[in-house]
Amino acid sequence: MPDLSLVMLGAGTSSRFKMSAKKQWLRTGHTPLWLYATQNIMKNYAFAKIVIVCNKDEIEYMKLFNSEFIYVAGGDSRQDSLKNALSHVESQGVLVSDVARVCVPQDMLQRVISEYGSADIIVPYIKTQDTVVFKNETVNRDDIKLIQTPQLSNTNSLKNALLHAKDFTDDSSAVKANSGAIKYVIGDKTANKITYLEDIEIISKLEKPSADIFIGNGYDVHQFEDGKKMVLCGVEIQYDRGLKAHSDGDVAIHALIDALLGASGAGDIGELFPDNNPKYKHVDSKKLLKEVVLFLHNTGFQIVNCDLTIISESPKISPYKKLMRETIANILQIKPLHVNIKATTTETLGFIGRGEGIGVSAISSLKYYDWK
Repeated sequence: MPDLSLVMLGAGTSSRFKMSAKKQWLRTGHTPLWLYATQNIMKNYAFAKIVIVCNKDEIEYMKLFNSEFIYVAGGDSRQDSLKNALSHVESQGVLVSDVARVCVPQDMLQRVISEYGSADIIVPYIKTQDTVVFKNETVNRDDIKLIQTPQLSNTNSLKNALLHAKDFTDDSSAVKANSGAIKYVIGDKTANKITYLEDIEIISKLEKPSADIFIGNGYDVHQFEDGKKMVLCGVEIQYDRGLKAHSDGDVAIHALIDALLGASGAGDIGELFPDNNPKYKHVDSKKLLKEVVLFLHNTGFQIVNCDLTIISESPKISPYKKLMRETIANILQIKPLHVNIKATTTETLGFIGRGEGIGVSAISSLKYYDWK
């Protein structure tokens, strides 16, 4: 077998897909499509390295699915992303594919790999059955090739080709521009990319997402601080003190963030927003919650509900409950009915009972985005 590495490109934003979840994070069972696509290609071949190109904010989360892969942050373009990946590749050859090509058939993959060494790059393609018109002129459809991935390159040839300043839409275009030799092999329609919403049919035969519900809990406390405004659940509370914190001190949102991250298995608030980072000094906690919601949506989750218990002797929370519920629901993009706000005291026991601070307990639940 030739000495090959595998690069899977998946740093896109899925802007053309028009779903709240990124296509690479849709689930089949519990498996995200980026991982399914990678496992599908690697199952019959021992690659020297497997490099996943992804959004930099998702790298640590992706490592939880497979820590043996190499994860690389994407660049401003496909070409930049590929350059980043190739900096980790030392093998003689490199197979490059897109995570959006979820169902690459094994026989197609074998056709590509079996031609390794016959050209600088091996490129799968499919023919078109329709009449083709280019600039109002009908062209011979037998001359048309619809290019697919994975494409298999001599690593040095591909690295040299990518030194061009021009951006290319695929590897073969770059190699051709660098006077490299191309070998075309027949691809497969089932290896088409998921680009638009209507392309979801490509994965229609895969197992549907698991219907499991994921529960997370969070707890946070902050002591009172004189001369600071009080904010809870994103709502300003009329009180003579605020809460001491690196941010605005919204202890309720902090507990909720931990609950949401707990349900998704994505760590805790301190990992995402460390309190020694000046970027988050006095930050509005609603902004942090919005970032977490975007992360959850991007990685294939939907928020089901949340339940918060505010533990404090004072101030009184009842006058603000409705606005709190509406504020949180708006950020989580769920109905106010599915946001519950409760308040209780410790019957004067402990530091909360002595009026030294506020504690909040939060529970949330998530489910996978159901693309079926």
